[in-house]
Amino acid sequence: MAEIAQYSLIGIYGGTFDPIHYGHLRIAEEVADILELHQLFFLPAGHPRLRTPPFVTGKHRVAMLQEAIRDNPRFSVDDREIKRPGETYSVESLREIRQAYEANGPVALCFITGADAFIRLPYWYHWRELFELCHLVIVNRPGSAPVNPLSDLPDELRDVCQDRWARRTNELKNSPAGLIFTASTTLLDISSTTIRNIIASGKSARYLLPESILNYI
Repeated sequence: MAEIAQYSLIGIYGGTFDPIHYGHLRIAEEVADILELHQLFFLPAGHPRLRTPPFVTGKHRVAMLQEAIRDNPRFSVDDREIKRPGETYSVESLREIRQAYEANGPVALCFITGADAFIRLPYWYHWRELFELCHLVIVNRPGSAPVNPLSDLPDELRDVCQDRWARRTNELKNSPAGLIFTASTTLLDISSTTIRNIIASGKSARYLLPESILNYI
């Protein structure tokens, strides 16, 4: 019997990163270890449709990301959504990224998203196509309940996801897309909104984000 080809896993971590902080960075580091990712790209949102526009311009959010990860060889920044005019959609970015990698051998994209965003997946643009383009990796966020695939999902989402749950990371390596994996990571109760409010009030945000990012701000 022929062996199943193993796919190299590439992480795509989307978000506004407004600004990047230790909560984001710790999740990225732990997911990269759990999945044994060859590379993880931070994908800062340009003009997301389902949330308020980022407070900080894309140029500065990209610069802060690059500064925060410059000493980690596994991490990179993909700024395609910052450069794209108009509303930006994750599915369009994943189409482009997947197309770029297809010529380089068997690769599986792992799109990292918070549990709160995953619950709202049916509101995303062309959300069903995501399962053709990538695996979904769910990470919990402070203040959000963990996803229970049997009871917590909207009916439409539960029906689509019921046979896609992966229990082991190796399952992701044996398929190019379409699976869902929940990664257990350290929950640091830090938010970009809290950081912005602290700084706006004239107080110290030290130890919530890298010192170099605080200096940049």
